[in-house]
Amino acid sequence: MYATTLTTPDGPFTILVSAVPEASDASGGPAEEAVLAAGWTADLDALLGLVHPTLRPATGPVAEPSTPDGVLAEAADAVRAYYDGDHGAPGRVPVRQASGPFRTHAWDVLREVKAGERLTYSEYAVRAGRPAAVRAAAGACAMNAAALFVPCHRILRTDGTLGGFRYGLPIKESLLARESPSPR
Repeated sequence: MYATTLTTPDGPFTILVSAVPEASDASGGPAEEAVLAAGWTADLDALLGLVHPTLRPATGPVAEPSTPDGVLAEAADAVRAYYDGDHGAPGRVPVRQASGPFRTHAWDVLREVKAGERLTYSEYAVRAGRPAAVRAAAGACAMNAAALFVPCHRILRTDGTLGGFRYGLPIKESLLARESPSPR
């Protein structure tokens, strides 16, 4: 598992990447690198704690290479591109999270919510195919380990207020303002 921490206008942003086997490949085929967790923190242990146990490596500490490469470099470039105005860049980086079928699907649906688009938890539940599962949709946002790459910050309460965000409402506000189609 590899990590890098970047300086962003919203504070330190850390990315954890690891090679994990394809979920559909029971034969133990080649592992593919993917972002497992990311967020506005420099605390690697806290971020690692968000990774589902089945995706954590069995041995070895998290390494911080002096020059990231592979998906780690791609993810770091995507974060820099995001802050430079390419708000779709994080959505082009592979991500792997594990949970039950609904939550896993809901995270895939979150990746389809475009920058500048804001959904309520109710609208998000509808997009995820379970209109009555508003709390489950909110739970998917709350359990999202790969912030920015899986843009849970684009989901709001039904009354239009921000709701919660693991890294604090000021960062959620900043991200939404940055992505707003109108000039700030």
